[in-house]
This record gives sequence, C-alpha cells and structure tokens, in this order.
Amino acid sequence: MGCSKNLFDSEIMMGQLKANNFTVEHESTSNDAEIVIINTCGFIDNAKEESVNTILQFAEAKKQGLVEKVYVTGCLSQRYGEELAGEIPEVDAFFGTRELPRLLKTLKADYKHELIGERLLTTPSHYAYFKIAEGCDRPCAFCAIPLMRGKHVSTPVETLVKQAKNLASQGVKELLLIAQDLTYYGLDLYKERKLAHLLEELAKIEGIEWIRLHYAYPSGFPMEVLDVMKKYNNIANYLDIPLQHASDNMLKAMRRGITKEKTTKLISDIRKQIPEIAIRTTIIVGFPGETEKDFEELKEWIKEMRFERLGVFTYSHEENTHAYSLEDDVPEEVKQQRAEELMAVQEEISYELNQQKIGKTFKVLIDKVEGDYYIGRTEYDSPEVDNEVLIKKDENTYLRIGDFVNVRIDSADSFDLFASVID
Repeated sequence: MGCSKNLFDSEIMMGQLKANNFTVEHESTSNDAEIVIINTCGFIDNAKEESVNTILQFAEAKKQGLVEKVYVTGCLSQRYGEELAGEIPEVDAFFGTRELPRLLKTLKADYKHELIGERLLTTPSHYAYFKIAEGCDRPCAFCAIPLMRGKHVSTPVETLVKQAKNLASQGVKELLLIAQDLTYYGLDLYKERKLAHLLEELAKIEGIEWIRLHYAYPSGFPMEVLDVMKKYNNIANYLDIPLQHASDNMLKAMRRGITKEKTTKLISDIRKQIPEIAIRTTIIVGFPGETEKDFEELKEWIKEMRFERLGVFTYSHEENTHAYSLEDDVPEEVKQQRAEELMAVQEEISYELNQQKIGKTFKVLIDKVEGDYYIGRTEYDSPEVDNEVLIKKDENTYLRIGDFVNVRIDSADSFDLFASVID
C-alpha cells in the first residue's frame, strides 16, 4: 500500500525472501499463498482506511482457512501496531518500518547482508525507484512521517553507486530517486549536502539513460544540483519539489521554514538556470486556519507560477503531529471544493502548455501497451503521476516496452499527448 518508498521496501523484502527459497509474488491474483504480508501506509486518512480494510480482508481469509499466516508491516503498523494487534487478533504479528530482520526471523529466514540493495522489481524492468535515504528531520506541522520512519538516515554514496550499477546490469534505464527529503541527503553522513555529488556519480554509470529527482524540500535546496543537471544529458530536466502552500500565514503555521517570496525566488532561479525544466509540486488545502483569503492567494500564485505538474491533497488531521493541537476548522466539503478549484486551474495550465508541444519532437520511453496504443513518457514525466504520450499502433509501428523512440506530437489534451514515431 502507499507510496513508491513503500514499494521499494517491498521489493527489498521480496529479494530477501526469494534468497531464502520462498516463492514470492507481488500483489498475487492467484490467491494461493500460504503466507500474506501486507505493507501498509499510514500517511493520511484515506490511505489508513485502505490499509485497515486490506488487513481485515486477509484476517477474514485466515478465519476461513484460506491462508495460514498474515503479517503486517509498514507505516500504519509502525504507528498503530499495538492498537491494531488488540483489534485484529487474527494477524500473527505486526512489524515496524525498520524491522525487516525481525520479520524474516519470524519466517525462519536469514537476513542476508550480502544482498543489501538487491531486490525483486515490481515496476516494468526498464525503470526502478531508487531510495537514497530513509526518514525525515523536518518539523512540518501536518506530517506524521517522522513518527513512522524516524530520523533522516542517508545511504552512503558508494553503496548507492553499487546498487545502481547492479540495476543497470539488469536492464534498468531510468532511476527515480526518492527519499522523504532529497535535499537533506548527505548532511547526516558527510556534514554537508551531497545530492549533487551523488548525481554526478550516478550519471556516469553506463546504461542509465534517465535520472529523475523526486521529493526535494524547498528550504535549503542545494543549487549546485542544477549545475550537475546541466552537465549530464541523462539527468532529466525534472524536479519534484513539494511546496504545500503560498500564503505566508499558512507556510508559518505548517512550519515549512520558508516564505512565499523565497519560494517564488527559488522557482524563478531554477527556471533561469534550466529554462526547459518541468517542475512538479504538491499543495495542501484546508490546513487549520486556512481562510478564503489564504486560499485565493494560493490560487492566484499557482496561476502566476504555471507549474508543469501539480497535485493537490486535502488536509488530514493526524494525531501526534504538531497541527493536531489546532482545530481542524475547515469543513470537509470546503477542502474538497478548494482541491477541485486548484485542479481546474492546473488542468487549464497543463492544456495550454501541452498545446505548445504540438509539432515538436521528443525522446520518449515506452512503458506499456494499452488497447490500440503504445504508452510512453517524455523526460518531463514520471510514471503513474504525470502526462503520458500515446502512439497509435499500426502495421508500420512496432515498439518494444523499455525502448526509447523519437516522436512528433500531433495533438494534445490536458494530460495526454498524441504522437507519431519519426525515424
């Protein structure tokens, strides 16, 4: 369940299980497993509800004798393990986010240190999520991640380079760098921000054609990253930088450590250095105390900034966070309405930006085939969350999943580009 960071953890777990001679499947549809492990999300209400429903589903399956053992791990388990154990006794054991060795021991499996970094990919074989750090030291008022994932811990550069070379040798062409906070990378290990250095080392690896940056915190962003981005063609001109709000009242209440003015300058400076960059951001609406004035300021700012990609979350009131002491005073229907308004603004921006791509050529990575179309992405798009390029199948067009092709954009709507292959 949950985010790409959880998916990465599941892939590591599956690699360890396979090395211990378990037959292991990710989200199996055959329903013939003896043991079920649920890797939960505990981030916001919807995700927690989905995780709990999944646990209940398999607890019921165990009651009926359809599975022998049910284990629960991940963020929800880290945060609410004791309460869940009391309420759902059918679950054999609950494990926290950093308890893989204990989970393996319960299964009478050995934690194989020589396998660190090796995993069973659940993504298409040409791209992989690549976690460079765990945990977070930021004090954001709305966020429960530090409660579930602990303090920031960077993985050493040499370990990551070794892992990336291993992935490249398996045919992985794109690395999607993820962490709770990319910006902080290296401060704990090296006493300075080392994201630029890590990128430089990864960019030199043969076979890696795209490197993509996800979840960079705006405050303290290491601008030298942009110099490395300009230097290497295989670092995508793409940056996922969650900004959360634009009103200074809200930024202060959210404890983001940055102002609207500084945020605007940061985005402007990034675009000056790399004019063709695609910036993805996420916004939270309905935080305690968000007035109509705060929201209107945010909406106008989004119109002004014209982000290439944008997602919106409604605020979720999470216990044990700093914001939990505040009154959750924005009604749910108002939160939803504000989210829809922002997405309508973004849809218009995305449509206008996509229209400008018509007639231009792009390098596209083919991800999958659906119906009559090959589905791919440009360097400005991450899988699952961003725009897609649709190429009609015909007798003259044969494309392989995982191949790069050059295409010309023939038409576009708000979130999809329609293209034809050029030689």
